[in-house]
Amino acid sequence: MNVPSAQELAERLASRYPNGRPRLILANGCFDVLHVGHVRYLEAAKAHGELLVVAVNSDESIRALKGPGRPHFPLAERAELLGALGCVDFVMAFSEATLEATLRVLRPDVHAKGTDYTVESVPERSVDLELGIEIRICGDPKEHSSSALLERWGGA
Repeated sequence: MNVPSAQELAERLASRYPNGRPRLILANGCFDVLHVGHVRYLEAAKAHGELLVVAVNSDESIRALKGPGRPHFPLAERAELLGALGCVDFVMAFSEATLEATLRVLRPDVHAKGTDYTVESVPERSVDLELGIEIRICGDPKEHSSSALLERWGGA
């Protein structure tokens, strides 16, 4: 699966919606080991608009964030699984430590984060405020964790 960058996705959206796009939600994460908590997060995010874009950390980004030995599914497989969810409209990849550049390119209406964040702790909060992007905390309380699953399975 070819996973577009923010710029490639912005071009697709512009050509698909030449008269203005529907309300766009941007959610992001590593999604390194997919679990039901991810699905609940994305379903809750989609409730805040019409188009849900999921920005997925690249394989290199996961290694930088979580360590070179951290097991994870390859980006193309993670993107394919996420794209198969009924609530997800587009999947894109990013390699940066934060989503600041992606926010500036896509300019979503809503930036959705999981319940392990508060509005005040969102790393890109200053960019969201600068661009007038609404921040929404979505999903169930953090009951599921890729790290906890890997520890339980002996792979963290």
